[in-house]
Amino acid sequence: MSTTSSSPSWPDGVRFAFGTLTVLPVKVTRWDREAARGGMLCAPAAGLAVGVCAAALGLFLLVLGAGPLLAAVASAAVPAVLTRGLHLDGLADTADGLGSGKPAEDALRIMKQSDIGPFGVITLVFVLFAQVAALAQLYADSWARGALAAVVSATAARLALTLAARTGVPAARPEGLGAAVAGVVPVRGALITVVAVTLASAAAGWMSEPYDAARTALAVLAALAVAELLLRHCVRRFGGVTGDVFGGLAETAATAALVVLSLGR
Repeated sequence: MSTTSSSPSWPDGVRFAFGTLTVLPVKVTRWDREAARGGMLCAPAAGLAVGVCAAALGLFLLVLGAGPLLAAVASAAVPAVLTRGLHLDGLADTADGLGSGKPAEDALRIMKQSDIGPFGVITLVFVLFAQVAALAQLYADSWARGALAAVVSATAARLALTLAARTGVPAARPEGLGAAVAGVVPVRGALITVVAVTLASAAAGWMSEPYDAARTALAVLAALAVAELLLRHCVRRFGGVTGDVFGGLAETAATAALVVLSLGR
């Protein structure tokens, strides 16, 4: 793997994003701070790909005659499969670390353990139930709203990672994925990406139904707001971010987006 100090190209960033945030067969050719910056800016693109796959499977099952609940389960399962469950594992580990009530060093040690504690199990159960319930309601409304929600939630989840990797957010450990991407994204670049993804999401919502444009944009912003609250709490508790925290942020943002999209029907 190359670690050259020359300026990375956008393909380097795309490979970094897809190679670290999905299991798609993409070779990461660079593993340095510059490539990480491009990769985290491209994280929403990886989320878009995951969301499209999730929506495609849900729609395929609907075409075969399955009900909205089964389509929802399938759409919720695809992101887990395409990340090898790493984000869900990160969510569980983060919940265990926060729920332990121990000092930062001890909490980080708990998060590194291979087993999942009671806080992690409970968090996973409620988060997955919430995702499936919201998707089922949206698929029951219409196939278009269900598919849109699958795509938007997955994209918003990775957008939360772009924002979390902004300058000024420290790493809790000197090693690991968290240390590799912590603080690599300039604040201006993160905000530009947030605006671009929010506008694109609103446009996608408008194509489904004009009223859905505002709802979809609100879902993205709400997802980022909830993820930001969790991020700040983790920085206070752990002294910074870890790979597990990034996973927890992604799942939290995805769930918040789905909940907002399902409200007011």
